[in-house]
Amino acid sequence: MLFTYQYIFKEMTPDEFKDIAPYENEEFKTKLLELTKEPGFEHALRYVMPNVDFGLFCKQLEEVKDSEEFQRMVMFPFLRKLADKTTSGVSISGLQNYDKRQNYTIITNHRDIVLDASFLNMNLLVNGFPTTEIAIGDNLLIYDWINDLVRINKSFIVKRNLGVKESLVAAKQLSAYIHYCITTKHETIWIAQREGRAKDSNDKTQESLIKMLSLAGEQSARANIEAVNLLPCAISYEYDPNDYLKAREFLLRRRDPNFKKSQHDDLLSMETGLMGFKGHVHYTLGSCINSRLVNLPADADRNVVAAEAARLIDREIHSGYMLYPINYIAYDHINHSERFSGHYTPEQIREVDDYINSQLSKVNVPEITAEEYEFMLEAVYGMYANPLKNKLIALEPEG
Repeated sequence: MLFTYQYIFKEMTPDEFKDIAPYENEEFKTKLLELTKEPGFEHALRYVMPNVDFGLFCKQLEEVKDSEEFQRMVMFPFLRKLADKTTSGVSISGLQNYDKRQNYTIITNHRDIVLDASFLNMNLLVNGFPTTEIAIGDNLLIYDWINDLVRINKSFIVKRNLGVKESLVAAKQLSAYIHYCITTKHETIWIAQREGRAKDSNDKTQESLIKMLSLAGEQSARANIEAVNLLPCAISYEYDPNDYLKAREFLLRRRDPNFKKSQHDDLLSMETGLMGFKGHVHYTLGSCINSRLVNLPADADRNVVAAEAARLIDREIHSGYMLYPINYIAYDHINHSERFSGHYTPEQIREVDDYINSQLSKVNVPEITAEEYEFMLEAVYGMYANPLKNKLIALEPEG
């Protein structure tokens, strides 16, 4: 006998998700007060807001009742200041695709470890929409206070780096929690289309992520995916503050295929992404893919459903990119063409060349040869060319 999701998840208790879910009620208040006594939290806050009156700030935190209020009273002003300081504007389009009577799984390409979901939520608040719960990998929760901070801020935890059996258990728990959010808590969630950022900005949805979302429920793989209302969203950064760090990683991996980033590398990426200049940042909400998934047989194999869902998500994200002069310049540079010369000026070419060389001058690697520098240069141009390359393909008529 098949049951609806509403029936299944009403029988579940929050305890099943206690170790990954955002903090609520008394636990929220306790963790918030503990956070104000954490030196690491104070240090991080002063890093972003050097002139903050930390004592007054903590008194204001004591009055915060829940995560929704925390986002409105604490995170929203913080993000507005950060956007003013590190961008030339943050905007959103496609809100007509978001029905406020529905809850969605907003799935985006992954540009910044911290800000992808944060700037999205800021945009949603500005436009009168509810904020999302945020999926965040536990590999980023380097300190206990960071774990507490993100779970105070409507984040739920994605468990990484587990053994095979533990990974399956964690995937089932995560899938169940996401379905629970959509169908019972009536919360919209945000999740990245893949684990980790696409270093070359060649954004592709991981089919394993879609398969994870299909694990919960007693219906078909297609119906299980339809239940979470996948809504693709494209994120377009004019400049990626981490471009030179990605180029550095490409170079170190080229020298040593076994190179692995350290915790320090992750922290530096987070700090650089937060505080580095991003130019204009834009979000484009696509349309929910459910209306196109119905073209699949109701009993389609899980692998077939995952592949088609990933294809639809990629097409929505790629076609939704906002493009900037640097994307057109990089595309023509990579392809030795002048195809898009009408989208930029000679002065903008010089500005882009100067910007990329200035970024690469920050790469802290000993004894970089001329050939290695050229390798990094082309890698960075490739990062900025790929969104245009993928958009051109996405806009081609489907056969």
